[in-house]
Amino acid sequence: MRHILHSTYYLAAAGLLGLITLPALAQEAGTDANESHQASSAANTESPLPKTITVLVDQGFTFHGSFEAPDDLQGYALSYDNEPMAAYISSSSDYAVIGTLIDPQGNAVMESQLQALVLDPMLEATWSAFENTRFISEGNDDASHIVYTLTDPNCPYCNALWKNSRPLIEQGVLQLRHVLVGVLSEDSLRKAAAILEADNPASALETHELEFRNGGIRPVEPSEESQALLRNHAQIMREAGATGTPTSYYRDEAGKVQRINGAVSTDQFREILGVE
Repeated sequence: MRHILHSTYYLAAAGLLGLITLPALAQEAGTDANESHQASSAANTESPLPKTITVLVDQGFTFHGSFEAPDDLQGYALSYDNEPMAAYISSSSDYAVIGTLIDPQGNAVMESQLQALVLDPMLEATWSAFENTRFISEGNDDASHIVYTLTDPNCPYCNALWKNSRPLIEQGVLQLRHVLVGVLSEDSLRKAAAILEADNPASALETHELEFRNGGIRPVEPSEESQALLRNHAQIMREAGATGTPTSYYRDEAGKVQRINGAVSTDQFREILGVE
């Protein structure tokens, strides 16, 4: 199953920036029609960056590396506010165009280069951050699949994901690890604190989700420890480029971290994870 992230792109020409939104960055590598064009590491700084790219970096873009593109184009892997994007500069021009490179058949190309230089390292960093913070796990420790999910106690889609994950957890193939955030409202923060500070947070989370339509768990004033933890989780969410909840992360068959935006049905969950 091919999952698409929607990324925000920018155009840069003669110092002018315009905002456009395009579907981009397929999470299934290997579909690039120009795989022979190799990506180079961002650490390779032997050649100075073009002025246009330097201007973008000065404006808040992050440069991750460069790669060869077709027809004498040089590609530059960038991100802005944790959104991956590519810039292209011709050897005969000082102008840069940011967007998706399309071949004559209408296929997006160079996506695997952008994936390797920007998205893969970002997703791995997010996974590492999840492993090193406090989460609430549901399911067997020896489950074949682990999914981290950003959960806000007031998010109805988080509640839907929780319900739809029950069959896989009961089957023993999924361990769902909730990284609680309180980003929808002040009440979210206090409900998240109530779950975290309960004697049995996993049981408190289950009770909250079961009673979601009735308001769920009673909010509490967060302790300093809970406030610090939830601030850290909000920072992880921002650095991951997650713009809403639930946003979930799993490793595919190749071991690469992938992202799921929003709630998915039980059948979709099975298809994504590759379980019967």
